[in-house]
Amino acid sequence: MTPQVGPPVDPAPAKLPQRITIEGRYVTLVPLEPSKHASALWEATRGPENEGLWRYLFDGPYNQFAEFESALQKKASTNDPLFFTILDTGDGRPLGYASLMRIEPAHRVIEVGSIMYTPALQRTAGATEAMYLLARHIFEDLGYRRYEWKCDAFNAPSRRAALRFGYQFEGIFRQHMIVKRRNRDTAWFSMLDSEWPARKAAFEAWLAPENFDSEGKQRMSLDKFRSMP
Repeated sequence: MTPQVGPPVDPAPAKLPQRITIEGRYVTLVPLEPSKHASALWEATRGPENEGLWRYLFDGPYNQFAEFESALQKKASTNDPLFFTILDTGDGRPLGYASLMRIEPAHRVIEVGSIMYTPALQRTAGATEAMYLLARHIFEDLGYRRYEWKCDAFNAPSRRAALRFGYQFEGIFRQHMIVKRRNRDTAWFSMLDSEWPARKAAFEAWLAPENFDSEGKQRMSLDKFRSMP
């Protein structure tokens, strides 16, 4: 029997992501700048009522602004992960952050992670648009072939979000990490460059203004757009 190998692939590396601005209709992604963004993000994420925001992240919650600001400064200083603040396009208000990480240009693989959505961003069109903008950037501008999403296996909202955005579930990596003194099994998801055109079409149809009524409620779900031929 002839040994099986994978098909030939263009070996050209992808581009490294840079600190750029990516503007959308609802939100705009900009490089994380603690001097500009820390105060608003602190106010939106501090306090006992927001402790759940940090449950599955590697850091937080924070009790003091100085501690929070120092953590953001460390985030802003790295190239991998590379952090972006998510701003409201209308008023420029910081609404959260996300990063591109585990960047492997040679294999054209990259991951989105360390996502922090404040309550004001959660379950909004901007929350979905932020993920669309990053996906479009990594596939169309940077030339990656695999886009990964990973989360704690107990993080049901994150797992639902990955499936809603069109990532494919690949399995559970057992005892993958120790995070905040607890075991973490990790759920892995991916989206491929060959899948992106259909995912893009669904994102753009869902994000179109005509898909929302006068109260901002969706007329058709992203899942339904993705299931359309």
